Amino acid sequence: MTAKVQNVVTSGVFQLDGGSWDVDNNVWLIGDDREVFVIDAAHDAAAIAEAVGDRKVRAIICTHAHNDHVNAAPELAERTGAPILLHPDDRVLWDLTHPDQRPDAELEDGQILTIAGTDLSVLHTPGHAPGAVCLYSRELGTVFTGDTLFHGGPGATGRSYSDHPTIVKSIKEKLFALPDDTVVNTGHGESTTIGAEKANV
Repeated sequence: MTAKVQNVVTSGVFQLDGGSWDVDNNVWLIGDDREVFVIDAAHDAAAIAEAVGDRKVRAIICTHAHNDHVNAAPELAERTGAPILLHPDDRVLWDLTHPDQRPDAELEDGQILTIAGTDLSVLHTPGHAPGAVCLYSRELGTVFTGDTLFHGGPGATGRSYSDHPTIVKSIKEKLFALPDDTVVNTGHGESTTIGAEKANV
């Protein structure tokens, strides 16, 4: 049996560079009836924990460290005992939100994370944030892109620690190498496919 994908939408505030914006975030659970990964613990640890139920959370994986993707991570980690995983290049952003707590382990490009017999490959895709990563499952035909790629094109690059040419390079080299029918599960909004976004980048 392969893992299943579950979506929880949480709401809160994204803050950076002195600005704040109300946002809805996609939190993704990947696993089976016994164990799950949580991708991007956003805003509401209680709601995420309720969706997890009595399953074991093996890891809380951060696609990047903007506050709206990590603000509930420490509380969820405390509730579940799960480690928080983050690419080291995003510590500069993590420390803005959680200056007194470090992530538990580092993500690296090419790393394989396995849950419920299903592999997720870590793809380092800087641009929206320096340590942004996507998580690709060939078996599920799905890539979890955080804020790197959306329905409609690349993530925003107008704020600190982001760069437009870098995100375009990441998308073209890492994501567009995936099959066109790969489902893109994003950090905000609706899902899309790799093929559909090739015209938008």
